Amino acid sequence: GSERTTLQTALQRYLSDITPTKKLSTQKAEHTKAKQLIKGLGKYSMAALSAEVIAAYRDERLTSLTNRGTPTSNNTVRLELALLSHLYTIAIQEWGLGLTFNPVLNIRKPSPGEGRTRRLEAGEEVRLLRAVNDHSNPMLGWIVVIALETGVRSSEITSLKRSQVDINRRVIRLTDTKNDGSRTVPLSRKATEVFAAALENPLRTTETDLIFFGEPGQDGRRRPYAFTRAWALVKAKLGMKDLRF
Repeated sequence: GSERTTLQTALQRYLSDITPTKKLSTQKAEHTKAKQLIKGLGKYSMAALSAEVIAAYRDERLTSLTNRGTPTSNNTVRLELALLSHLYTIAIQEWGLGLTFNPVLNIRKPSPGEGRTRRLEAGEEVRLLRAVNDHSNPMLGWIVVIALETGVRSSEITSLKRSQVDINRRVIRLTDTKNDGSRTVPLSRKATEVFAAALENPLRTTETDLIFFGEPGQDGRRRPYAFTRAWALVKAKLGMKDLRF
């Protein structure tokens, strides 16, 4: 029952039953949010978690600092509360824990915030492209050019397989998008040229169909090229640490 079920126990059940049905990126994010909720509220039973207690958690999180020493963003706290709210919805509708209401619905949520407005400034794009194209792995330059030309997310680019790229029609077909849908993205002439070069990469072996691939893992499988570290080093060298992919 709800009197005996702590939030920690309920979240652990959620992570084992509900989270695995979602995309890998969402699974990782939910584990991170659940860890924070358990740290702050895990000792409470589901029935004892009142709107007042949750509001106090909200206020404490909004004044806390991240591991990098920066303030915790409004959106981070909003997403933690959204996970908590969904947990109550599942517990009420599917688990039969005897809960009668969702206390998260009775508190104010932090405002979304202004969002990011950082864009490449005059001259920065030329410097950035020169730097990534000079990198020892040509895939870094290809990925950055494709992102600039198409606006496609990094995870969508690195997960692309050869069958998803149609050079003749100048389109790519995305099947694993953020919104769990699929869409077709038109390619500019420059993007088409880059994909053509990537498809002809002489380093690709028959063991992978990925366009942007990394070194084989311990199991012998090649996974998407992890360019995060190389990207961070390039940005630091150029003085563009605040630029996000």
